Amino acid sequence: MSFDASLLAAYRALSTPLIGDTMGKMSGILGLRPFHGAARLVGSAFTVKTRPGDNLWIHKALDAAAPGDVLVIDGSVVIERALVGELMCSFAASRGIAGVVVNGAVRDIAYFRSSGFPCFAVGNTHRGPFRDGPGRLQVPVSIGGEVVSPGDLIVGDEDGIVVLPASEAAEILTRSQALAAKEEGDRAAIHAGTWDRSWLR
Repeated sequence: MSFDASLLAAYRALSTPLIGDTMGKMSGILGLRPFHGAARLVGSAFTVKTRPGDNLWIHKALDAAAPGDVLVIDGSVVIERALVGELMCSFAASRGIAGVVVNGAVRDIAYFRSSGFPCFAVGNTHRGPFRDGPGRLQVPVSIGGEVVSPGDLIVGDEDGIVVLPASEAAEILTRSQALAAKEEGDRAAIHAGTWDRSWLR
């Protein structure tokens, strides 16, 4: 699913903790960390289910995904072999793919640090993958306690990743922006020494 450019831009201005708070503090992929630095990741989920340690169907996804998509790859948390690295992600970037979320390992981490191409993964290893299959594209996958469906909105930053159902993205944005405005008021009150703490009593 493609999202309106203004909606994507608005989500880039919001942190994942803030978005998660408006979703009952329940919607987030756990156990993955950013390898690319501070660049934000916002885009539509293009899901890949692959055999652990095998990236054939990730290569298929590189050709099938649309600009702005995020490859969300379920590699079953296995980190003995890297599923993506510099060459694949350089190709992904050249096609306008927004980033990768890997429930497994990556390699060539110096590339991610220097390029800033958004990459979240469980871990890293120098050992390369097999390329035999099987796999599936655009099916629901389970990653870090979160079910991700094709077309879900993915938002990632240094704190982590949240997953938003496409049908709820606009409503969650409205709530998140309202919470952001409240928190800005709280910051001002803290600096002024007037933050209301009466709730604690």
